[in-house]
Amino acid sequence: MPAETLTEEQIAEIAKTGLFYGHKKTVTHPKMKPFLGGRRNEIEIIDPEQTMKSLGKAIEFIKGVVSQGGLVLWVGTKPAAKAAVKGIADELKAPYVTFRWLGGILTNFKVISARLNYFLDLKAKQAKGELSKYTKKEQLEFAKEVQKMTRIFDGLAPLTRLPAALFIVDAKEHETAVREARRLKIPVVAVIDSNDDPTLVDHPIFGNDHAKASIEWIVERIREGIK
Repeated sequence: MPAETLTEEQIAEIAKTGLFYGHKKTVTHPKMKPFLGGRRNEIEIIDPEQTMKSLGKAIEFIKGVVSQGGLVLWVGTKPAAKAAVKGIADELKAPYVTFRWLGGILTNFKVISARLNYFLDLKAKQAKGELSKYTKKEQLEFAKEVQKMTRIFDGLAPLTRLPAALFIVDAKEHETAVREARRLKIPVVAVIDSNDDPTLVDHPIFGNDHAKASIEWIVERIREGIK
């Protein structure tokens, strides 16, 4: 997916998303310098050729995982990323994290799975009215517990086994998730901005990881690639 294959219409579309805008040069990670193409008003500009090349490689990798029946765990807890991450995960019937990364999702999978199963069982009993046999006070406590756990566990329902890969929007923001994946040798695809260390992930996508339009554009390209 090299940059030179883009049409003028596509270039205009990409420019509109702000895909190539990084952060201020004062926070630039030294290892990102080879992937930058200049600077505008103290803001780093990510090299568009590097962006498209890395995106193409990432799409091919994710396609391979999905086609072989592997689970991709989609992660994006920043407000700008939540809708896009949840959207593609729901479409693929895949697990996702949009509230916060719960430490141990990967490295303490057995315990997390037990908590997830407890949540799903409690939620099912609530839906079926099976909690009505308890006192009103107990029912209220159960309802509060379900509400609290829903934010954390609802997106993890399809996580019936360890994922074959992670997709992360902003690796720096999700250092714990990246660290857990690296420890278990689970490949990580991540949108990497100018302030990130690209060597910490297996398949970096060089692009703006803090703008909603940019994130949505990247996720949409991945969705099209999978289809």
